[in-house]
Amino acid sequence: MSELVPGGNLPLPGGTLTIRVPGPFDVSALITDDSGKVRGDADFVFYNQPAAPGTRLSGDTLTVDPSALRPGASRVTVVISPADPGTPLGRLPAPTLHVTGTGGRIVARFTPPRPQRETVLLLAELYRRGPEWKVRALGQGYADGLAGVARDFGVDVAEDVSAPAPSKGRGAATCAAPPRGRDQPPPARAATSTPYDRSPAPDGVLGLVNSARVFAGSPPVTLNTRLSAAARAHASAMAGQGRLASEGPDGVSVFQRITAGGYAYLTVGEHLVSGPRTPAEFVDYCLSDEQSRRTLREPAFSEAGVAQVTDQRSGTVFWTALWARPFTPAGLERTAAEVLALTNAERTAAGLRPLSPDRLLTDAAQGHSADMVARAFYAHTSPEGGEPWDRAAAAGSRMRSIGENIACGQRSPAEVVRGWMDSPGHRANILKPGFTHLGVGFVGGGAAGTYWTQLFGG
Repeated sequence: MSELVPGGNLPLPGGTLTIRVPGPFDVSALITDDSGKVRGDADFVFYNQPAAPGTRLSGDTLTVDPSALRPGASRVTVVISPADPGTPLGRLPAPTLHVTGTGGRIVARFTPPRPQRETVLLLAELYRRGPEWKVRALGQGYADGLAGVARDFGVDVAEDVSAPAPSKGRGAATCAAPPRGRDQPPPARAATSTPYDRSPAPDGVLGLVNSARVFAGSPPVTLNTRLSAAARAHASAMAGQGRLASEGPDGVSVFQRITAGGYAYLTVGEHLVSGPRTPAEFVDYCLSDEQSRRTLREPAFSEAGVAQVTDQRSGTVFWTALWARPFTPAGLERTAAEVLALTNAERTAAGLRPLSPDRLLTDAAQGHSADMVARAFYAHTSPEGGEPWDRAAAAGSRMRSIGENIACGQRSPAEVVRGWMDSPGHRANILKPGFTHLGVGFVGGGAAGTYWTQLFGG
């Protein structure tokens, strides 16, 4: 087994190769010829398109059979990005590439210099030299996500950034990782910093949206001026940088724009789209795939804000649509009660006694969710070192045993409880026999949109 350094290369054995990058990463692969460009969309292997001739992705493992690649293919570039798209690689453990040959023999390993603000890393490439294949260590970072990689390699796929799908928690045994956003990377576009127009809110879009909602059995939404202002600010930010992004060049997320404008919500969804030129085209696009359609039709939403802004130089129209249910104290109580009910259903199914709601634990849990949003961190330990048991004690709780689950990005109690149950560490907290009480916290905002806390006591 050889330890590679950046730029180092090594001959590969014949047969099928296994490339694995363990950790909180998404693995992708780009299949190209010597020009470094893909021949078509089918040459991009990633979570939504996990197979191509000679290449297959399963979880964190990529298998490559060089002899079975499409005709003309001479290079396979291995790409990693955070499982949570909003997290810079510098906040995650250093990635390590493992290359294994037939028979399970490890051929090479490569750990690049630790990334900083990069959101995507070209980790290595398999390439053909004459009759043999080699692996070369790269470690080249991108700061603009999979979209930047797509532009450089010529990928052209559906351009949509919509509400994240429910996903399983990852990471430490006591902390649910942020969810995955299953967004298609955008096609190659010329990014510009030229002026852009601020056209008025699109006429007729609300009627088209509500027709689709009523047809699906969902109540209509009404336009909210604060959501509309946030949508316009985000569409303008995207037009200003000439590409789709959940954050603007100022680092402000679309969710932070909503809360900065004075709008508090209990649940939220978004469509970030470029290309459609009319309201009808935009709504048709939002109805074109299951995930995007589910967001537009979500019955929990009652208010909306929609804006379109055109980049004058490229002519590309950028859309931001925001969907939400506004915050009310009663709504927060219902949300917490639903999390408790779903948690107790899991305990009952496991033959355990249900948990009782606890006001002191609830105050501490709500405070931690609010603190994570306000100070832009995501951890059990607060920036000054406070731990879950410290927060419980500060709230006045005298529970002898304390446990905590956190999560961010999930849009409903059902999503967050399912995510916790799919993670062994969080599941252990939910099903711990010694716990007798629960406090639930929820706050909307921040980079991920939603922040959840369960504080257990016994």
